[in-house]
Amino acid sequence: MKKILKYLGIVVLLLVIGLGFWFGHNLKDLHPDYNLDLKVLGNTPAQLSAGFSAMPITPAVPDRWDDKNKNAEYDPGQGETFTDGNGNGKFDPVWIAGFGNNRPANGIHDDLWARAMVIDDGKTRLAIVVLDAIGFMNNDIIDVRERISKESGITYAVITSTHTHEGPDLLGLWGKNPFQSGINPSHMEYVKNQASKAIETAARNLRPCRLSVSQDLTEAANLVIDTRKPEVFDAGLRMIQVLDKASNKTLGTLISYGDHPETLWSDNLLLTSDFPHYVREGIEKGVFSKDSLMRPGVGGVAVYASAAVGGLMTTHPRLTVKDPFSGEEFKVPTFEKAAAQGKQMANLALQAMAKPEEVIDSTSISIVAKTILFPLNNTLFKLAATLGVMKRGTTGWMKMKSELAVIKIGPISMITIPGELYPEILNGGVEAPEGQDFKISPVEVPPLRELMPGKYKFMFGLANDEIGYIVPKSQWDVKAPFTYGRDSRPYGEVNSLGPETAPIIHKNIKAMLEELK
Repeated sequence: MKKILKYLGIVVLLLVIGLGFWFGHNLKDLHPDYNLDLKVLGNTPAQLSAGFSAMPITPAVPDRWDDKNKNAEYDPGQGETFTDGNGNGKFDPVWIAGFGNNRPANGIHDDLWARAMVIDDGKTRLAIVVLDAIGFMNNDIIDVRERISKESGITYAVITSTHTHEGPDLLGLWGKNPFQSGINPSHMEYVKNQASKAIETAARNLRPCRLSVSQDLTEAANLVIDTRKPEVFDAGLRMIQVLDKASNKTLGTLISYGDHPETLWSDNLLLTSDFPHYVREGIEKGVFSKDSLMRPGVGGVAVYASAAVGGLMTTHPRLTVKDPFSGEEFKVPTFEKAAAQGKQMANLALQAMAKPEEVIDSTSISIVAKTILFPLNNTLFKLAATLGVMKRGTTGWMKMKSELAVIKIGPISMITIPGELYPEILNGGVEAPEGQDFKISPVEVPPLRELMPGKYKFMFGLANDEIGYIVPKSQWDVKAPFTYGRDSRPYGEVNSLGPETAPIIHKNIKAMLEELK
């Protein structure tokens, strides 16, 4: 009996040791030597050049399945079956990111993309690439940067995501269940290669150019609601149309707006970029009403980037969207509703672009970019990282490496935020409501846009990382009594690193903007 207990004890000890090594392996820093501290200040105006490209990142969806109970989840135990499209004898799911686990794609509605813009002032070369994805972790961003050829001459690459809730899981959180990653490793490699290829191709396409800057800061506000008080939005349309200096043809257009691409909501099982698909199509090819062209497009490659989407900024099923030409109204989440939203945005953007506020062909590029450490206080995120579901890694004890950047191109300034920023931190309106967990006044003041230089102020959310919601500390609310008379805790804190995230971002962006001056 003693021998059995002894051997059992050894087995248990070895198991504990093995689990310890496995947990440690999952938590190790995947890029321990990577520490970004970039400062490039451009003081001499020069002729600008720019190039664009678009590379598909759509995965194959070989198998289809029968959602008999119409719950948008695959339930073989309930008699749901699949069609073996590639004949390999097994179900090959592409897990859709967002809204919940166990949601395999059932086809493709439109291609997903890595769309890139590269801009150069003769000294500094900036790349901006946007992925049709729910998000992309900082360690994966670094992988992409390491694949960019030196010949491309990239000084700094901003890699951001539209945050579509209708694309494949690239974060690992939406697999069959909460304990299984939804990432397909071969598809992840494909996305990284295509993202680096998009940057390289855009760099090869460089042409002397002019930047035609325009904005409509009010007319698209009816396309988004804020599902959490205080109601503050980032619903302005901001555009940079890039024109070939010699031919005056459009090389591409950068468009920014703050709204979750989730108009199709949770019942959709087709891969799609959601409303950004229709925005880009309208900018490039024109906006149509049935077969009639209502507003011509400008050509080139349209790059759509999400701004501040925290809060939660969304085209909720309770929000009605009108077709801009027929007046037909759409409330139930459908592709027709997403198309009407995209048409409205494209129509407003093109209307503003027809009367640009400023045209720039000679200026300089300045960049300040830094690696930042955030404390990881979210228990669910800790568990996902420890179990290897979220392949992220940590630095030190439960600290997460991420990144911030501030950029200036003449009268244009840009800040990059590695997650879903609450718009009040960007535009003002942070409150200290009764019931707050921390009895403090607003911390993230003044608003970041007030600190940004220049007339045209772009913010790219989910840039170079996805660390979740970035909630003002004075509005942090996980304990009763809850703010604004709620009966339960709000959603944002569930998917946030913790209450110190927003103050750290605000403090560092503020300091980096001072360096930019």
